[in-house]
Amino acid sequence: MTDTKRTATLTIDGKSYDLPIYSPTAGPDVVDIRKLYAQADVFTYDPGFTSTAACDSTITYIDGAKGELLHRGYPIDQLAEKSHYLEVCFLLLYGELPTADELLDFENRVTRHTMVHEQMMNFFKGFRRDAHPMAIMTGVIGAMSAFYHDSLDINDPQQREVAQIRMIAKMPTIAAMAFQYASGRPFVYPRNDLDYASNFLRMCFSVPAEDYEVDPILARAMDRIFTLHADHEQNASTSTVRLAGSSGANPFACVAAGIACLWGPAHGGANQACLEMLEEIGTVDRIPEFIARAKDKNDPFRLMGFGHRVYKNFDPRATVLKESADEVLDLMGIENNPKLQVAKELEKQALGDPYFKEKKLFPNVDFYSGIILEAMGFPTSMFTPIFALSRTVGWISQWKEMLDDPQLKIGRPRQLYHGETMRDYVDVEKR
Repeated sequence: MTDTKRTATLTIDGKSYDLPIYSPTAGPDVVDIRKLYAQADVFTYDPGFTSTAACDSTITYIDGAKGELLHRGYPIDQLAEKSHYLEVCFLLLYGELPTADELLDFENRVTRHTMVHEQMMNFFKGFRRDAHPMAIMTGVIGAMSAFYHDSLDINDPQQREVAQIRMIAKMPTIAAMAFQYASGRPFVYPRNDLDYASNFLRMCFSVPAEDYEVDPILARAMDRIFTLHADHEQNASTSTVRLAGSSGANPFACVAAGIACLWGPAHGGANQACLEMLEEIGTVDRIPEFIARAKDKNDPFRLMGFGHRVYKNFDPRATVLKESADEVLDLMGIENNPKLQVAKELEKQALGDPYFKEKKLFPNVDFYSGIILEAMGFPTSMFTPIFALSRTVGWISQWKEMLDDPQLKIGRPRQLYHGETMRDYVDVEKR
């Protein structure tokens, strides 16, 4: 944060207050209101915090107007095309791309931590068979603090390091266990000779009775999904992790809080909502009907997976993932899957429609990730757990950065109170 020596003057009841203005390396300037309450006895009002910068960060930058997403300055399309998930994890955690030796060491450390404590398997038996995988993951990740006591001291840099490696390593194993449990199949242990994405796919779809070979096209698509969801600046779940972490909570509890927030359909459930919409459309011949409804401003229906709250031009992640979606659909085929047939035709018609071009309603990352996961054989209930798996490194990076911030304070938003003022208690007999 650079001090430009500029100020904004706020006048309240004839009295003026000078508020410092700071300029970031990218993005809009910010007005520092930290002393406003002490000086003027007023709060600012910003429901949803959509105009409030709550922290300093050097990790991720988004320019929605330009359709730009940068991790430590590197464009997401370059990372998704030339890098892979664990290298991006290193970048987010440590600030720079690793050397070959650093990357090998990091990958080895993650691989050696992919197994979970054997007693943690008992947790799964306590859930109903039809429990949502997100419910399972929230509980199991939170319970990690009961098993890994040697990585709970947030004031010890070494313990923080071990905790972040453990979570990145064990999240795919726990997500796969949740998937297998719901399917009634036995848990599959990770293998150290497989890469991160291939290991996850094998743990999800293999059975002890036969070998399972992961197709490299599917592994590459899975790795891209992980990479493209790794971090997305100060979104709801990331802010939840930071808020929980500001109290000094252990990292497993903080990430469990992030998973719970991500579960909300307005946040992590967008790709699931997209697939549910495709199911509602049903067949290719009904697409014009639903496109017409999407254009009708009096109809509440809208196309899920098109447009984005942040990106007002196009979602830079979608461009990369479209390539993987085409590859996966060519590999798996869509002849016997009506939803995927509708998805391909809907994409074609929407991209060719002037209305959607004018409104900049392009297919986003949720549209393509939902298509890929459906084609791979994942039920929609697994979409958000895979999102949580991907986002874990972003949460941990933001949590780590927050703890190193000398300005760290416990989060304490204020309110605009509209309740009753002081009144006296009345005995029950007199009411």
